[in-house]
Amino acid sequence: MLNRRYLILYNEEDFLQLSGIQHFAFCRRQWALAYIELQWLENVRTVEGRLLHEKAHDSSIKEKRGELIITRALPVHSRELGISGECDVVEFHKAEEGISLSGIEGKYKVVPIEYKKGIPKADDIDAVQLAAQSMCLEEMLCCEISYGYIYYGETRHREKIDFTIALKEKVKGMFKEMHKYYEQRYTPKVKWSKRCNACSLKDVCVPALNKNISAAGYIERKIRKEEGIP
Repeated sequence: MLNRRYLILYNEEDFLQLSGIQHFAFCRRQWALAYIELQWLENVRTVEGRLLHEKAHDSSIKEKRGELIITRALPVHSRELGISGECDVVEFHKAEEGISLSGIEGKYKVVPIEYKKGIPKADDIDAVQLAAQSMCLEEMLCCEISYGYIYYGETRHREKIDFTIALKEKVKGMFKEMHKYYEQRYTPKVKWSKRCNACSLKDVCVPALNKNISAAGYIERKIRKEEGIP
Protein backbone atom coordinates (compact mmCIF):
# COMPACT_ATOMS: atom_id res chain seq x y z
CA MET A 1 0.00 0.00 0.00
CA LEU A 2 1.11 3.58 -0.65
CA ASN A 3 0.63 6.48 1.71
CA ARG A 4 0.10 9.80 -0.03
CA ARG A 5 -0.68 12.74 2.19
CA TYR A 6 -2.23 10.50 4.84
CA LEU A 7 -4.46 8.77 2.25
CA ILE A 8 -3.81 5.04 2.00
CA LEU A 9 -3.95 3.80 -1.58
CA TYR A 10 -3.98 0.06 -2.25
CA ASN A 11 -1.96 -1.57 -4.99
CA GLU A 12 -3.88 -3.56 -7.58
CA GLU A 13 -2.57 -6.89 -6.29
CA ASP A 14 -4.16 -6.12 -2.91
CA PHE A 15 -7.63 -5.42 -4.32
CA LEU A 16 -10.56 -7.37 -2.87
CA GLN A 17 -13.70 -8.25 -4.82
CA LEU A 18 -16.27 -5.50 -4.55
CA SER A 19 -19.18 -7.96 -4.49
CA GLY A 20 -17.77 -9.53 -1.34
CA ILE A 21 -19.09 -6.69 0.79
CA GLN A 22 -22.63 -8.06 0.53
CA HIS A 23 -21.47 -11.43 1.87
CA PHE A 24 -19.48 -9.66 4.58
CA ALA A 25 -22.53 -7.63 5.61
CA PHE A 26 -24.67 -10.80 5.66
CA CYS A 27 -22.14 -12.81 7.68
CA ARG A 28 -18.45 -12.15 8.21
CA ARG A 29 -17.77 -15.87 8.49
CA GLN A 30 -19.53 -16.57 5.19
CA TRP A 31 -17.33 -13.99 3.47
CA ALA A 32 -14.17 -15.49 4.96
CA LEU A 33 -15.18 -19.02 3.94
CA ALA A 34 -15.88 -17.92 0.37
CA TYR A 35 -13.06 -15.45 -0.22
CA ILE A 36 -10.28 -16.55 2.15
CA GLU A 37 -10.78 -20.31 2.45
CA LEU A 38 -12.27 -20.44 -1.08
CA GLN A 39 -15.19 -22.64 -0.04
CA TRP A 40 -18.36 -22.10 -2.08
CA LEU A 41 -21.57 -24.06 -2.63
CA GLU A 42 -24.54 -22.99 -4.72
CA ASN A 43 -28.09 -23.29 -3.48
CA VAL A 44 -31.28 -22.31 -5.26
CA ARG A 45 -30.96 -18.69 -4.17
CA THR A 46 -27.40 -18.23 -5.40
CA VAL A 47 -28.18 -19.92 -8.74
CA GLU A 48 -31.22 -17.73 -9.36
CA GLY A 49 -29.27 -14.64 -8.32
CA ARG A 50 -26.40 -15.55 -10.67
CA LEU A 51 -28.77 -16.02 -13.63
CA LEU A 52 -30.33 -12.62 -12.96
CA HIS A 53 -26.87 -11.01 -12.94
CA GLU A 54 -25.90 -12.79 -16.16
CA LYS A 55 -28.93 -11.28 -17.83
CA ALA A 56 -28.02 -7.82 -16.54
CA HIS A 57 -24.42 -8.33 -17.68
CA ASP A 58 -25.33 -9.32 -21.25
CA SER A 59 -22.91 -7.01 -23.05
CA SER A 60 -24.77 -7.64 -26.32
CA ILE A 61 -27.63 -5.55 -24.94
CA LYS A 62 -26.71 -1.88 -25.38
CA GLU A 63 -29.23 0.88 -25.15
CA LYS A 64 -29.41 4.54 -25.96
CA ARG A 65 -32.75 6.16 -25.39
CA GLY A 66 -32.69 9.79 -26.40
CA GLU A 67 -30.71 11.56 -23.67
CA LEU A 68 -30.10 8.35 -21.70
CA ILE A 69 -27.07 6.10 -22.21
CA ILE A 70 -27.01 2.64 -20.59
CA THR A 71 -23.86 0.57 -20.07
CA ARG A 72 -23.68 -2.98 -18.70
CA ALA A 73 -21.00 -4.96 -16.86
CA LEU A 74 -18.88 -1.85 -16.42
CA PRO A 75 -15.53 -2.67 -14.73
CA VAL A 76 -14.81 -0.42 -11.73
CA HIS A 77 -12.17 -0.11 -9.04
CA SER A 78 -11.07 2.07 -6.15
CA ARG A 79 -7.50 2.40 -4.93
CA GLU A 80 -8.73 4.12 -1.79
CA LEU A 81 -11.02 1.22 -0.86
CA GLY A 82 -8.75 -1.43 -2.37
CA ILE A 83 -11.47 -3.12 -4.43
CA SER A 84 -12.44 -3.98 -8.00
CA GLY A 85 -15.53 -5.42 -9.63
CA GLU A 86 -18.34 -4.69 -12.05
CA CYS A 87 -21.47 -2.60 -12.02
CA ASP A 88 -24.51 -4.47 -13.31
CA VAL A 89 -25.82 -1.39 -15.08
CA VAL A 90 -24.79 2.27 -15.11
CA GLU A 91 -27.14 4.87 -16.54
CA PHE A 92 -25.85 8.19 -17.82
CA HIS A 93 -28.58 10.84 -17.79
CA LYS A 94 -27.97 14.02 -19.76
CA ALA A 95 -27.83 16.90 -17.30
CA GLU A 96 -26.24 20.35 -17.11
CA GLU A 97 -24.59 19.56 -13.77
CA GLY A 98 -23.13 16.27 -15.02
CA ILE A 99 -19.74 15.14 -16.31
CA SER A 100 -18.31 14.95 -19.82
CA LEU A 101 -18.03 11.55 -21.53
CA SER A 102 -15.36 10.84 -24.11
CA GLY A 103 -16.66 11.14 -27.66
CA ILE A 104 -20.16 12.15 -26.59
CA GLU A 105 -21.61 15.65 -26.64
CA GLY A 106 -23.11 17.16 -23.53
CA LYS A 107 -22.79 16.35 -19.85
CA TYR A 108 -24.24 13.41 -17.98
CA LYS A 109 -25.27 12.43 -14.45
CA VAL A 110 -24.13 8.99 -13.30
CA VAL A 111 -26.66 6.55 -11.77
CA PRO A 112 -25.58 2.96 -10.88
CA ILE A 113 -28.16 0.14 -10.92
CA GLU A 114 -27.72 -3.17 -9.08
CA TYR A 115 -29.83 -6.26 -9.85
CA LYS A 116 -30.96 -8.53 -7.02
CA LYS A 117 -33.19 -11.55 -6.74
CA GLY A 118 -35.98 -11.42 -4.20
CA ILE A 119 -37.53 -8.45 -2.45
CA PRO A 120 -36.18 -5.32 -0.72
CA LYS A 121 -34.48 -6.08 2.59
CA ALA A 122 -35.07 -4.39 5.92
CA ASP A 123 -31.32 -3.90 6.44
CA ASP A 124 -28.67 -2.31 4.23
CA ILE A 125 -26.96 -5.50 2.99
CA ASP A 126 -27.79 -4.67 -0.63
CA ALA A 127 -27.28 -0.93 -0.19
CA VAL A 128 -23.64 -1.22 0.90
CA GLN A 129 -22.74 -3.03 -2.34
CA LEU A 130 -24.41 -0.37 -4.49
CA ALA A 131 -22.79 2.38 -2.43
CA ALA A 132 -19.39 0.75 -2.96
CA GLN A 133 -20.00 0.78 -6.72
CA SER A 134 -20.88 4.48 -6.58
CA MET A 135 -17.69 5.24 -4.64
CA CYS A 136 -15.63 3.47 -7.30
CA LEU A 137 -17.37 5.46 -10.03
CA GLU A 138 -16.83 8.71 -8.14
CA GLU A 139 -13.11 8.01 -7.85
CA MET A 140 -12.76 6.95 -11.50
CA LEU A 141 -14.92 9.67 -13.07
CA CYS A 142 -14.11 12.49 -10.61
CA CYS A 143 -17.76 13.16 -9.89
CA GLU A 144 -20.33 13.02 -7.13
CA ILE A 145 -23.13 10.44 -7.17
CA SER A 146 -25.99 11.08 -4.77
CA TYR A 147 -28.20 8.06 -5.44
CA GLY A 148 -28.67 4.81 -7.33
CA TYR A 149 -31.23 2.04 -7.65
CA ILE A 150 -31.57 -1.64 -6.77
CA TYR A 151 -33.81 -3.66 -9.08
CA TYR A 152 -35.45 -6.64 -7.35
CA GLY A 153 -36.36 -9.65 -9.49
CA GLU A 154 -39.44 -10.72 -7.54
CA THR A 155 -41.08 -7.30 -7.32
CA ARG A 156 -39.71 -6.14 -10.70
CA HIS A 157 -39.37 -2.72 -9.15
CA ARG A 158 -36.52 -0.31 -8.52
CA GLU A 159 -35.74 0.88 -5.01
CA LYS A 160 -33.93 4.21 -4.74
CA ILE A 161 -30.86 4.23 -2.50
CA ASP A 162 -29.47 7.56 -1.26
CA PHE A 163 -25.71 7.54 -0.78
CA THR A 164 -25.54 9.31 2.56
CA ILE A 165 -22.32 10.16 4.39
CA ALA A 166 -23.23 7.55 7.01
CA LEU A 167 -23.66 4.83 4.39
CA LYS A 168 -20.36 5.67 2.71
CA GLU A 169 -18.53 5.68 6.04
CA LYS A 170 -19.99 2.28 6.80
CA VAL A 171 -18.71 0.97 3.46
CA LYS A 172 -15.22 2.34 4.19
CA GLY A 173 -15.21 0.72 7.62
CA MET A 174 -16.33 -2.64 6.28
CA PHE A 175 -13.68 -2.78 3.57
CA LYS A 176 -11.03 -1.78 6.10
CA GLU A 177 -12.12 -4.69 8.28
CA MET A 178 -12.20 -7.04 5.26
CA HIS A 179 -8.64 -6.13 4.31
CA LYS A 180 -7.52 -6.79 7.87
CA TYR A 181 -9.17 -10.24 7.90
CA TYR A 182 -7.74 -11.08 4.49
CA GLU A 183 -4.19 -10.06 5.40
CA GLN A 184 -4.40 -12.16 8.58
CA ARG A 185 -6.21 -15.02 6.80
CA TYR A 186 -8.69 -14.83 9.67
CA THR A 187 -12.04 -16.67 9.63
CA PRO A 188 -14.44 -15.51 12.38
CA LYS A 189 -16.10 -18.03 14.68
CA VAL A 190 -19.66 -19.17 14.14
CA LYS A 191 -22.49 -16.93 15.33
CA TRP A 192 -25.70 -18.87 14.80
CA SER A 193 -28.76 -16.98 13.50
CA LYS A 194 -31.88 -17.66 11.44
CA ARG A 195 -29.93 -16.55 8.37
CA CYS A 196 -27.83 -19.71 8.60
CA ASN A 197 -30.70 -21.80 7.19
CA ALA A 198 -30.60 -19.95 3.86
CA CYS A 199 -26.81 -19.84 3.61
CA SER A 200 -25.24 -21.70 0.69
CA LEU A 201 -22.24 -22.50 2.91
CA LYS A 202 -24.30 -23.94 5.76
CA ASP A 203 -22.92 -27.47 5.45
CA VAL A 204 -19.34 -26.27 5.06
CA CYS A 205 -19.62 -23.83 7.92
CA VAL A 206 -20.77 -26.58 10.36
CA PRO A 207 -22.35 -24.04 12.72
CA ALA A 208 -23.76 -26.72 15.01
CA LEU A 209 -20.25 -27.73 16.04
CA ASN A 210 -19.10 -24.19 16.78
CA LYS A 211 -15.48 -25.33 16.80
CA ASN A 212 -12.61 -22.88 16.53
CA ILE A 213 -11.20 -24.50 13.38
CA SER A 214 -11.36 -23.51 9.73
CA ALA A 215 -13.95 -25.07 7.48
CA ALA A 216 -11.15 -26.42 5.27
CA GLY A 217 -9.53 -27.98 8.32
CA TYR A 218 -12.80 -29.54 9.42
CA ILE A 219 -13.42 -31.08 6.00
CA GLU A 220 -9.87 -32.43 5.78
CA ARG A 221 -10.15 -33.92 9.28
CA LYS A 222 -13.47 -35.57 8.39
CA ILE A 223 -12.06 -37.09 5.17
CA ARG A 224 -8.99 -38.40 6.96
CA LYS A 225 -11.18 -39.96 9.63
CA GLU A 226 -13.43 -41.67 7.05
CA GLU A 227 -10.37 -43.04 5.24
CA GLY A 228 -8.75 -44.19 8.46
CA ILE A 229 -5.81 -41.79 8.15
CA PRO A 230 -4.48 -40.57 11.52
